[in-house]
Amino acid sequence: MQQAYHFIWSLLGAVSIFFHLFLVFSGIVPNLISRPTHMILALPWALLFVSNSVWEARTGIIFFIIGCSCCVWVILNEAYLSDQYGSLTGSFQLTIGGCLLIVVLEMARRSIGWPLPCVASVALLYGLFGDYIPGQFGHPGMPLSSFLGSLTITEGGLWGQLTGISMNVVAIFIILGAVLNSGDAGKGFINIAKAAAGKLEGGAAKVSVIASAFFGSISGSASANVASTGAITLPTMKKLNYPKSFAGAVEAVASSGGQIMPPLMGAGAFVMVELTGVPYSSIMQAAILPAILFFFAVWVGINCYARRFTLGRLPLAEMPKQKEIIISSLFFALPFFVLLWGMFRENLTPTYSASMAILIGAGLLLIDSNLNLNWERTFQRVASACVNSGRQIGVVASIILCASIIIGVLGLTGLGIKITSLIISASGGMMWPALVLTAIACLILGMEVPTTAAYIICISIAGPALINLGLEPLQAHMFVFWYALLSTITPPVCGTVFIAAGMVEEDWLKVAMSAMALGIGLYIIPLGMIANPELIKFSETPLAAIFAMIKVGIALNLISFSVIKSKSYIFRLTLGIIGCGILFV
Repeated sequence: MQQAYHFIWSLLGAVSIFFHLFLVFSGIVPNLISRPTHMILALPWALLFVSNSVWEARTGIIFFIIGCSCCVWVILNEAYLSDQYGSLTGSFQLTIGGCLLIVVLEMARRSIGWPLPCVASVALLYGLFGDYIPGQFGHPGMPLSSFLGSLTITEGGLWGQLTGISMNVVAIFIILGAVLNSGDAGKGFINIAKAAAGKLEGGAAKVSVIASAFFGSISGSASANVASTGAITLPTMKKLNYPKSFAGAVEAVASSGGQIMPPLMGAGAFVMVELTGVPYSSIMQAAILPAILFFFAVWVGINCYARRFTLGRLPLAEMPKQKEIIISSLFFALPFFVLLWGMFRENLTPTYSASMAILIGAGLLLIDSNLNLNWERTFQRVASACVNSGRQIGVVASIILCASIIIGVLGLTGLGIKITSLIISASGGMMWPALVLTAIACLILGMEVPTTAAYIICISIAGPALINLGLEPLQAHMFVFWYALLSTITPPVCGTVFIAAGMVEEDWLKVAMSAMALGIGLYIIPLGMIANPELIKFSETPLAAIFAMIKVGIALNLISFSVIKSKSYIFRLTLGIIGCGILFV
């Protein structure tokens, strides 16, 4: 029975993989066919894969049947619906539109909890009844048929730009990450990290940083990063008697940084490509220097802690042999080479390049790092890649579809423009107060919704205000993207800290305090991007970008020392002030 259950989910995952790869190689498929199909493939993972009770399982089946039926109806009537200009006709179509929205809200609730669907529900209520609100925050109102139709049968709302990103780009890179993680790529990351940093002071912590940077570059998930690399690095740090709060903080901070580390950077980077119109290769080049600075700041913090607590190096017995390092590294180096070669040498699209890398990664599932072939293990790896791909695509699709409701309502009602005006007014038309307000909004939203959703909502609301006040679009997007990550290590809701604290069996608040000190770059670097705009212009002015990186790096070094060093308060305060002066002057 268990084998049949696993086979069914593996098969569903394989269908999802085939469909999304088919879209890359097949050419153009109408959006009102491909995007509802994307939702159909996400439905079982969001509604049925994880059911905590019999009630959830039964209601999940009902929602699944309703959701599939509505999506199939949209697909079959695609040509007819395009002539309705976003207006539903008759009670049957209104029911279809309402059911689609309810199913999407339930998908998001089961995938990531209540906060995001609650925000989307409030947005829907505003769209329906906002005409009763007096003053500037009301709206003129619109017929129910037009409101629901714009959200459910046009290439806006559920089937808009964000869903296209989820289907065409994010899904492909999720598949790539799942394929690499099912093989020995993770072992290659760990071996390289051990070889690079294991013999250094505080070596076990530095291994965690390098391994998390590597792993995060393909997973794009801070929580998954903690759970995977932490399972290897945290026991090692505990065995070497590292303070538990420090060990947990290292893993939480380094794992959070994976989402800002090229080449993949999670779903948010692909959303940024579509929203800014900047090519993905340029986004990567803009992100690389800030990401290096982030991990540099973590490295500096580890050195400070290492001297304070006399943190040891990795035992020689745990250091990998050179042959093992070379062979295991090929499991991620070859797919990465194909990905980067396709994008930068052959000028192929990121999705086409990633699809080729997927094929290379799939071939490497046949063998392990000892170059042994085992068909049973290969089938297990393929099944794991299929299940992980289907599950992660389902979760991301649920988030994106739900966020699309919010974005759709903002556009239909004009609320986004009104909030933009409010930000400009509240900041007195000055840049830095507007940035502070935006940062606070990112932190609050990030506590309740995933990073990608927090970024999408914040940039939709605050982005136009920041651009109106003088920021370049890419600056505004990078600033919001980084600050959407704040909640991963900042109390009261800090997901990576909770996971790491549980793994090291330490009070989460102690881990959070150490994490904020080690992750100081997450708070400072976005400000450095604004004060030193050349930092994200590596593709345009590489020398100026490197100079800006050195300047921000010196400031980070001083600020990090001021936060972590066990010196007098006057000395630390002086270092901090000098660091801030270098950063902003």
